[in-house]
Order: sequence, then C-alpha cells, then structure tokens
Amino acid sequence: MAFVKVRDESHSDRVVASAQEDIRRLARDVNAAQPEAASSISSGLSIVGKIVGHGALTIFGQVEGEVRASTVVIAEGTQMSGDVVAEELTVGGLVKGTIRANRVKLNSTGVVEGDIFHRTLAIEENARFEGASRRAENTIDAPSRVQISRPHSQPVSIDGNSKGNGASDSLNP
Repeated sequence: MAFVKVRDESHSDRVVASAQEDIRRLARDVNAAQPEAASSISSGLSIVGKIVGHGALTIFGQVEGEVRASTVVIAEGTQMSGDVVAEELTVGGLVKGTIRANRVKLNSTGVVEGDIFHRTLAIEENARFEGASRRAENTIDAPSRVQISRPHSQPVSIDGNSKGNGASDSLNP
C-alpha cells in the first residue's frame, strides 16, 4: 500500500492569510501614531542580496542573502539561504544560515540548517533543526558574517525609503 501526501491548497491559503494578519497586527500594536511598515516577498519572487527593514516582513518567495527586520516570518514553502537578524522570527519554511533573533519559533513545517542565537526558542513537533542553539541576551546586536560595506551596491529597503540603485548584492565576492 502506498501513501500519497496531497497538498491542501486551502491550508496554504489559511497560512498566508494568518501570516498577513499577524503582520498587520504587529504593525498596529507597536506604535499607533507611527505604525511600522509591513512588507512581503511574494511566492513568485526570488531575491539575491541584502534586505533591510524596520518593520515586519513576511517571505513567501526565495531569498539568498541577509535579511534584517524587526519581525520576520518565513512562510511554509519558502527557501531562505543566508543570515536572518530580527527581534522576532517565525520559521515555517527552510532556512540555511545563521539566525540571530530575540524570539525564535520553528513551526511544525519549519526546517533550520544552521546555528540559532536567541533569547527564547520554541520548536513545534515535526520541525527540524540541525545546528547549534545558543542563548544570549542581546542576540541582534552581534555582528553578521556577511560583509556589510560594499562600495558597488547598497541594501534594498523594505520600509519605503529606497536607498539602493536596484543592483543585487551578491554573496559571492
């Protein structure tokens, strides 16, 4: 007897809707007078470079590079290769790289291949984690291994204040 796993599209739609509602809630709760920007990278988008923002970011597509934002959600089906620095991180997809976040949650569909530096870490049943876990009080203040100063390109801003020239910031020097 063979078992076939059927992808439940309605489940994926619910996950996307839930993640988007979490972003809206976080943006409202932080500061009612000046809410943080809430951004997303859609499933049809692939980005190579450095993403920097001051608000919430949900990733449904593929990212190769560094991601920095206050709240990051890596949705189910997402492939992320690179470092993540955030105040709060939720992983539902695949992350290959170092994570530095005060609060980290690995959902049941989450896979992390790399080290996690955190203040709090929650791992749901069926999540996968290969690497080292280190508890630290100020995890997001630690320097990243990715080179930051590159004269030929600038980071892409997700908070509406574009500072870049559209060039990608490749991890391969």
